[in-house]
Amino acid sequence: MKLATVALDGLDFVRDRTLDDPAFPPGFFDRVDPAVDVAFYASPRLVTHIDRAAIEAVGRIYRELGIEGEVLDLMSSWISHFPAPPRRLVGLGLNGPELQANRMLAERVIQDLNLAPRLPFGDEAFDDVVCCVSVDYLTQPVRVFAEVGRVLRPGGRFVVTFSDRCFPSKAIRGWLATDDAGRVEIVRGYFRLAGSFQEASAELGTDDGDGGDPLYAVWAERGLTADRSDLP
Repeated sequence: MKLATVALDGLDFVRDRTLDDPAFPPGFFDRVDPAVDVAFYASPRLVTHIDRAAIEAVGRIYRELGIEGEVLDLMSSWISHFPAPPRRLVGLGLNGPELQANRMLAERVIQDLNLAPRLPFGDEAFDDVVCCVSVDYLTQPVRVFAEVGRVLRPGGRFVVTFSDRCFPSKAIRGWLATDDAGRVEIVRGYFRLAGSFQEASAELGTDDGDGGDPLYAVWAERGLTADRSDLP
């Protein structure tokens, strides 16, 4: 189900600004719990954070987009929702035991992207990158998206999936202040500001109104260049 574009100036927290302006509203990236994430995620959580229909929607989207080569699973956990493992799957996350429990991963990297947004991989290292139900926790998302553009090969996709469920104390204020359509526009804005992606597509992968967790996907293809030397 395709989504209509929502006008950003209709969102209360954005007011007169748009996401094309890198100066987000004051406090947009603040969180209730400002402590480093490694402390919050120190204990393994071997549970699913979305329901079965939403999990199946993630896998279906990956399959339909052909995410099957060398793939980076960003902000990974104990499970990656691929119906079949990609040729090589690298997981970057915060909790070692969770990553070790993920049998699909060929390589595991522990890193807090809010403290260190630069990815520890060479240029054009991956065919595709995915990030499942975690984008709402990024406090430096444009830097991270720019880094994803750097490590993607030309034509590679960055697929961001999310629901309306989260840890509220760790999600950024701007995310909590709007609805699902607004969150789609926030992620579109990250892609635009990162500077290395084509226009983003968006899809609601679950049935609207079925009472389950909604699952949204926003993805974009890396262009021929991924230079963002203008980022501060």
